[in-house]
Amino acid sequence: MEKIQLNISDVLATVSRADIEALAPEAAKSLAKLTDHSGLGNDFLGWVKLPTSTDEKLLNDIEATAKALREDCEYVVAIGIGGSYLGAKAVIEALGNSFAAYLPGAPKVLFAGQNIGEDYLYELQQLLKGRKFGIIVISKSGTTTEPAIAFRLLKEQLEQQAGKDEARKRIVAITDAKRGALRTLATSEGYKTFVIEDNVGGRFSVLTPVGLLPIAVAGYDIKALVEGAREMEKATLSGKDMSAVTYAMTRNALYRAGKKIEILVNYNPKLHFFGEWWKQLYGESEGKDHKGIFPAAVDNSTDLHSMGQWIQDGERTIFETVISVAEQKYEVRIPSDDDNLDGLNYIAGKRVDEVNKMAELGTKLAHVDGGVPNMQLVVPALTENALGQMIYFFEAACGVSGYLLEVNPFNQPGVEAYKKNMFALLEKPGYEAETAAIKQRLEK
Repeated sequence: MEKIQLNISDVLATVSRADIEALAPEAAKSLAKLTDHSGLGNDFLGWVKLPTSTDEKLLNDIEATAKALREDCEYVVAIGIGGSYLGAKAVIEALGNSFAAYLPGAPKVLFAGQNIGEDYLYELQQLLKGRKFGIIVISKSGTTTEPAIAFRLLKEQLEQQAGKDEARKRIVAITDAKRGALRTLATSEGYKTFVIEDNVGGRFSVLTPVGLLPIAVAGYDIKALVEGAREMEKATLSGKDMSAVTYAMTRNALYRAGKKIEILVNYNPKLHFFGEWWKQLYGESEGKDHKGIFPAAVDNSTDLHSMGQWIQDGERTIFETVISVAEQKYEVRIPSDDDNLDGLNYIAGKRVDEVNKMAELGTKLAHVDGGVPNMQLVVPALTENALGQMIYFFEAACGVSGYLLEVNPFNQPGVEAYKKNMFALLEKPGYEAETAAIKQRLEK
């Protein structure tokens, strides 16, 4: 495989190699906790050896299910929130044509249940009126508010448009093996199902059917994706490739030196949602006990004309991790113009990507000179294999980094706070005391 490569040389003006290497003993213990299940949250470590334990039978089943949906549907709506949405969206956007929504051909994968936007759901239902569509509903419990609302609406619409018997064939449930509202419904209705294992948390689930089925429906090679992750797993856990551990150590050394915000930077618009997936992975894993590096993301060169000013000259509490894609899929060269009114003839004949790479290099030099440490992750190309490597790289580094912070990287207790208040405000049965308390608070 062509491997992704980490470069940390541009952080060394802020933290030394000795500062980073001082964390090596802790990092080694942290990596060991992931493999021997001795750390906090050890009941959610199913992702650690997931790539090598995923067998061909499951991948073949996912591909066959995706093929049936592709052949029978114009649109397939993947319903889920958080990790049940972002991983698939990130991979599909990274691999896809930027203008796929406007092109004829294969079914379009749409997403719902990731928000409670009334206009969004109305407009989605209008789009699906009279269309052949299918549903992939993803939820361990089946009762998470956002996806449950979307599924209730779209299930009713599908049954009305296609009939209940046909709807059963076009709904796939990815849920708990034995329990929960969605499992009960799927069993009673006879939906095709895949299992979300109890020991894999949502933000680590992209390499399970949660992510793999929507990605396969979109037409991408899930076996190559898993193989990339499998190669990175073997290299990381064997110690042959310590880049994920080095990334975890470096970001923690920077954090201890006062750099509290990490900005994931890309120079390829196809990676926007990869940044969104990364933000959830690190934000939900590390933001505990009033600790944690704040994860942000920017799309350059677009954001150089907005956030670029703050990054260059704002408070020096930030560092950047730049994802640099070495090779593009296509080649576009800049033409010459006789009048040269825009003054661009000096770059005539150059590839657009060459100009982009110089914008990337020039920005790195400016930011480093401005006191912003930079790491760089070089990706050979946006392929399934490379994305599989990146996914496992960031997941493994996240586990190590969380343990270096001395938090549980695999729970999310803070997520429940808004739900409790929302249920009380909606007067959900069982929340009477909370409802009364909130009403009294709001009346003050």
